Amino acid sequence: MKASLGLKIAAFAALLFLHVPLLIVLFYAFNVEEAAFTFPPPGLTLEWFAVTLRRQDFWRALGLSLQVALVATLAALVLGTLAAAAVYRTRFFGRETVSLLLLLPIALPGIATGIALRSSIGLLEIPFSFWTIVIGHATFCVVTVYNNALARFRRMSKSLTEASMDLGANSFQTFRYVVLPELATALLAGAMLAFALSFDEVIVTTFTAGQQQTLPIWMFSQLTRPRQRPVTNVAAFIVIAITTIPIYLAYRWTSRDNQA
Repeated sequence: MKASLGLKIAAFAALLFLHVPLLIVLFYAFNVEEAAFTFPPPGLTLEWFAVTLRRQDFWRALGLSLQVALVATLAALVLGTLAAAAVYRTRFFGRETVSLLLLLPIALPGIATGIALRSSIGLLEIPFSFWTIVIGHATFCVVTVYNNALARFRRMSKSLTEASMDLGANSFQTFRYVVLPELATALLAGAMLAFALSFDEVIVTTFTAGQQQTLPIWMFSQLTRPRQRPVTNVAAFIVIAITTIPIYLAYRWTSRDNQA
């Protein structure tokens, strides 16, 4: 069934609406002027990349973002996989409620999740630190792993695990040699998406970071300084590059599995 011309035009317009602003940001990362956003730019330069890469505060923010994203992704892998296995393999009271609660953090507005986390951290008197940011990010990163793992579990044949157990394998051996190879690409795709979500997250981070600055928070603080706009554009260029790669890989792996 072919799509109508109107539907094609609407889809193309939606893509332009989403991606043209990103292209503008990338374009002005090479603008030769400091604070002006005239079009066309009077010239193009790589100077602002050098300026940005010489700034220690940029590297600290980038390092913190990468560390948080990696740890949050690892936590999401463990929790999301275990939750998906529990929901798929067993039937218990509140099973659907558990699924709903796992999906809520990413379905709710980020500000609602951020306020809830900040209130909880305050009530428990936990000092804001690296780990409070990780906890905040893991709450929504776990959803991507959970959804991917649960979808793969539903496509797996139960006879594979039953045959493995019949042949004398214990639970760990069955998971390692039968279940994990089937889950591997789904978990990897979920982890890539979780990393991308964590790396460029700003709203929840604002409520859980305290005085620390991840790269998106650092970029937000630079917006109040007009002469730092090219530096902010360069940082945005780097964020887009870092997040686009895992999202693209996750898309490719998911598409390949659906075609198999």
